[in-house]
Amino acid sequence: METKIAIQGILGSFHHQVAQEYYEQNVEVDECLSFDELVDSLLSGKSSQAVMAIENSIAGPIIPNYALIDKNNLHIIGEHYLRIHQNLMALKGQDISDIKEVYSHPMALLQCMDFLKKYPHIKLVEDKDTAETARRIQEKQLKGVAAIASKTAAEMYDLEILAQEIQTIKNNMTRFVIIKKENSFVPENEINRASLKFELDHKRGSLAAVLNVMSDCKMNLTKIQSLPKIETPWKYSFFVDVTFEKYEDYAKAKSLLAIMAEYFKVLGEYRNTKP
Repeated sequence: METKIAIQGILGSFHHQVAQEYYEQNVEVDECLSFDELVDSLLSGKSSQAVMAIENSIAGPIIPNYALIDKNNLHIIGEHYLRIHQNLMALKGQDISDIKEVYSHPMALLQCMDFLKKYPHIKLVEDKDTAETARRIQEKQLKGVAAIASKTAAEMYDLEILAQEIQTIKNNMTRFVIIKKENSFVPENEINRASLKFELDHKRGSLAAVLNVMSDCKMNLTKIQSLPKIETPWKYSFFVDVTFEKYEDYAKAKSLLAIMAEYFKVLGEYRNTKP
């Protein structure tokens, strides 16, 4: 039975590219135009796994996605890094001077801001998905409108690339996580990365004490992000990613954090694939 993978976006999107690379085959995908829709696809059983962008080397972490994983008790079972190459594309036979509006995902617009500032006559419009915008331009024959998307999207929807590699920082990378409704138990000898959530008592030194435990247990803290607890003013949830060499060190840290924190949760234990 073929596994269906939920992706944010449509065929030709960066999520689609990750699905193809991660599963190393032509996978059947469920196209979702929002991350909420992606989560619903998993929870309903329409798809068995999902690809979700979680942070970008330029724009930083996508905090709402951590909250979605946590709120819906989903499990991170893997990760994949993708170099992002952004391109400006439109219907054939046009020049940049003909373009009046550029539609794309807010993250893509942010990644290309230095290039876009050179063309103040172009209106920037946030959209749900890079590839979907490219498809819409072709389907509706929208002249004077451009999209920012991948070369794959330009080829798939027969658009002309007016400017290539327009991202501000050329070494632009996005980290994606693979998520499931149920946990997949990865063998301990393959696990060297974990995503955790914890809540601490609001008192001096509580976070420092937790960070010291991680350091003492030889954890490498690769990311820490706080998120306010809406129902409890001035209290925060912390989402952290750690890498480690020995699972025993991580297991020790995990047991200590479970005691020290008011609330502790493992979002995923998996293999670090950072290039």
